Formats: sequence, C-alpha cells, structure tokens
Amino acid sequence: MQYSSEIRERYPFLTKYFEGGINNPEKNIAHCILFYGSDLDAQYAVALEIARMLNCKGTHTPECDCLNCRWIRENNHPAVMTISKVDNKPSDDTSKTVISIAQARKIKNDLLITSEYHRVYIFCDKDDDGHILGLNGLNFQEDAANALLKTFEEPPSGTTFFFLTKDKSDLITTVVSRAQAFFVPAVTQDDDSFNFSLVKPVMDGYLELERSEVLDLNDKLYALTKENEPMTVLTQVQNYIGAMLKTNGANGKLLHDFNAAEKAKKELQLNMNIQTVIENLSFELVLK
Repeated sequence: MQYSSEIRERYPFLTKYFEGGINNPEKNIAHCILFYGSDLDAQYAVALEIARMLNCKGTHTPECDCLNCRWIRENNHPAVMTISKVDNKPSDDTSKTVISIAQARKIKNDLLITSEYHRVYIFCDKDDDGHILGLNGLNFQEDAANALLKTFEEPPSGTTFFFLTKDKSDLITTVVSRAQAFFVPAVTQDDDSFNFSLVKPVMDGYLELERSEVLDLNDKLYALTKENEPMTVLTQVQNYIGAMLKTNGANGKLLHDFNAAEKAKKELQLNMNIQTVIENLSFELVLK
C-alpha cells in the first residue's frame, strides 16, 4: 500500500473530507461509498487509507504505526476485506467469474457477530494477475447485489462499504442510489493518459467564461482538431478537467464537465461530425 502521506498529497480533498467525518464524534461518513474513474489502483489506495483512518488506535496521524495501521498498510487487517470474484469466497463457493450470492450471505452472517474493529468491505474486480479492476454488471450481478441491498441500507454500526468502478453507469442503479459517489482522478503523469498541454492555453479559465464567449471557445477547440487528432484533443480536455477535480472532487460543475467530455469522446467514436461534437461540448462547458 502507498504511504498515507502520498495519498494525502495526491488526493487532498478526498482525504481531508473523510478525515473530517471520521474525526466527528459520531464518525459522520456514509455507510456506502462509490469511487469511479479510470485509475482503479488509486481508488483502492484511497479506500484503504480511509479504512486505516477508521481503525487507527494510535496517534491518528498519517505516520501512525499502531498495529491496526500496520495491518492495513500490509493489506492484512482482519476486518478490512476485499470482495471480488477471487477474494474472500466461502470454501464451498465454486464461482470464478462473479461476486456470488454465497459471498453476499457470508458477509451478512459475518456482520451478525460484533467486532472491536470498524469493518470495511471493498468491492472490486481483479484480473488473473491480481490487478484491481472495476465493478460492472458482469462481475457484480443483480442477484448478488440485491442480496445485500438491505445490508447496504442499514448496516451494523462501524461498517463501511466501498464500490470501485470506472463509470457509475456500470453498476445497477439500486447500488448507486444507496452510495455517496466520488470521482477519483487518475494520478499517473508519465504518459499521454494525463497530458493536457495541447489544450491548456484554451481551457485555462474556462469556468469564468461568459455565455457570449462560448463560440470563441468552440472555435479554438475546433481549430485544435484541424491540426491534431480529434480524439487526442477531447482526451486532453477531459484530462484537464480531471486534474482540476484532483483538488476539488466534489465540485458539481467539474463533474458535469468531465462527463460531458466523456460523452463527446463517445460521440466521436460513433462517427458524429467533429464540428458538431466540439460545438455540443463547448455549450456544455460554458452554459451548463
């Protein structure tokens, strides 16, 4: 696991937000928390850091080295569990491609027993090499999700569920509706997946643009697509907004704009005219 200081540096808004709730005498954080975005490893690291804060019995600082904090950093805490198609399955569970109903029953039975720890369940998917992947309708199917809905709604005290996914629409709505959702931006900066240098001169200050300036933004973005691969331009627009979300993950306008850029990319993949795609995106960024 990454050290707490690294996670706090990369995700100051998220860690400060949850730290404030955890430090509240009533541990005022949601029972169900949904993380979404392209970087599943980052989502998992943030979930473990929150689990560490919930279970710390020492100094309650990022550097704490109490037993609970060490266990969680080693991903070996008895009450912090990863739930996937390969993790924490009952001994008689033969399913290999899904989070199963048998796992759901095991979780419900485990929660009948009181615990001295704050129990944390991190729902995700994994590939054959153990890499963290996102939940979707194939690996977390409706029958298993529905078997836990009542538990998600009214869990025992000291219990928190995390759901990790690339897109909120990948999960059934009954789970999404019970969770507090947070976008977790990617933090990898050593490749083009985080680059936005091409669009930065155009996008800088876009949140302050007036309605009368939407066509100017449209013209500048469209000009970039004439000189560069259109998908690269749209991806960098999304990367730019994602970088802003890194420090302000609860900003509703930024969340809307990030999704608008994703929609524009999908429109381009469907062979929609690039001029129309850029025009639609510009109006979403300025007028919504």
